[in-house]
Amino acid sequence: MAGKAKGVPAGRAGEDAAAAYLTARGARILERNFRCRFGEIDLIAEQGGLLLFVEVKTRKPGALFGALESVGAEKRRRICRTAMWYLQQRPAALQPRFDVACATVLPNGEAVVADYLENAFSLEDAHALF
Repeated sequence: MAGKAKGVPAGRAGEDAAAAYLTARGARILERNFRCRFGEIDLIAEQGGLLLFVEVKTRKPGALFGALESVGAEKRRRICRTAMWYLQQRPAALQPRFDVACATVLPNGEAVVADYLENAFSLEDAHALF
């Protein structure tokens, strides 16, 4: 799915494209740019029995590093801590999943989801990082 970046920062256009991508696949966006003292999560969505915590990385074509490479150990740790706080505040019977969406801004200014990594990392992986 695409998002228009004209007059909109590339990161926001990437998040718009990722939200459209998820919505087209039946997800319901619950939060955008959720923030707390532990960090920020770009998108939180519900899909089936899953609660998706999505980190969105926006790149220009030909970027040296892909989305997953740019979500290092510290970033994963912050996302997991933020997700745990979110779940404490809003208990849900949904299974959490941590995804990474890589959006690309095309020369015409349009952002598209170039890659979407489901289960990019797990809470168990992040616990090893604490």
